[in-house]
Amino acid sequence: MILATIFVLLIFFYSLVSRQLGRTIITGPVVFTMAGILVSIFLPSSLELEGNQKVLLFIAEMGLVLLLFTDASRIKLKDVRSLRRLPARLLSIGMLLTIFLGAVAARVVFPHLSIWEVGILAAILAPTDAGLGQVIVSSPRVPIRIRNALNVEAGLNDGMSVPFLMFFIAMAQPGSGGSSVLTRFLVEQLGFGVLIGIGIGLLGGWLLGWAHRKQWMAESLEQLGLVSLPILAMIFSEPSGASMFIVAFVAGMTSQVGFEAVGGRSVEFTEGWGQLFNFFVFFFLGLMVPGGWHLLSSDLVIYAILSLTLIRMVPVAVALIGTRLKRSTVLFMGWFGPRGLASIVLGLVYIEQEAHLPGEPTIRLAVTITVLLSVCAHGLSALPGIGLYAKSISTLAEDTPELKGSNLE
Repeated sequence: MILATIFVLLIFFYSLVSRQLGRTIITGPVVFTMAGILVSIFLPSSLELEGNQKVLLFIAEMGLVLLLFTDASRIKLKDVRSLRRLPARLLSIGMLLTIFLGAVAARVVFPHLSIWEVGILAAILAPTDAGLGQVIVSSPRVPIRIRNALNVEAGLNDGMSVPFLMFFIAMAQPGSGGSSVLTRFLVEQLGFGVLIGIGIGLLGGWLLGWAHRKQWMAESLEQLGLVSLPILAMIFSEPSGASMFIVAFVAGMTSQVGFEAVGGRSVEFTEGWGQLFNFFVFFFLGLMVPGGWHLLSSDLVIYAILSLTLIRMVPVAVALIGTRLKRSTVLFMGWFGPRGLASIVLGLVYIEQEAHLPGEPTIRLAVTITVLLSVCAHGLSALPGIGLYAKSISTLAEDTPELKGSNLE
């Protein structure tokens, strides 16, 4: 109860100054993570949450689902059709190379981990976080093509990481028959996820749009009807084995076909509650950090730095070869691939599998340190990074790849 009270008070006081903090380098995840660390140090009550991993997993998944639905609903389908090449490159070449380099680096830095354990670690840390990148994807100073590419990447790569994660977990357990796991999960989680997401988005969006045009809906309940869609994504994904994250993201994109207002004011309720869940997860992350400080080693820090730099930036650079994007754009997209909520959720998914692998302590610590470093580094560098990037492209002609179809307001 004490932790709940502290968290609610923190939400209240943060809301009072959120606009002012939004003009600084201090982001919401930084505030709540640091608050969690301070509470754990001065009020060691984090053990109250132990044994409730399923509850925490549900909260984290709900937050990510709401966030992904919200972000996807803001992406104009015409922009995705015209700019589809960048997200496709990031989600294919970039994603696979990120997992490969992450595993290779983990094998070098942590030689005691097995080949499947380094795969697990790489899969958990491969996806980027739409929440931590919110400042980037919502800034009008960043070309819309670049924003959409990063947003679509963050929306889909967490769901696409799940099949790899489950495959590596299955292969790490002797006698599990993991040879067919990857194919099965690709079909169920990716294939079914897209189909269910399209179904929920098209049907739900059409019904909302129809009721809106008929003026049958009260304006206040319009938002309540909208928030039902990402929740339905969670519900329908469970029996089918589909990834709820892919379902939610696809549903958010397709719902605007029948209900254009989904990307405007009607999404405020969804975004607000999604932020609440997200802030709780970062608060919980902060609570867990001090308990593992005594296990902190140089190897963990080195891998965290590699994960946020070379392991992310090299695959992005390779994936963008031939796009004629400027070097500053490639560097910008490579750096702003933060690890946050998605990696926390995948880490909890791994723990829920109860694999009990020998390298589990190292995996958990590496994920925690990497996410913590990302929260600070990407949070503090977001506004300065946008400023530097905007300045570097300010003289570009309108027909350059970065600015095609964009509007630098």
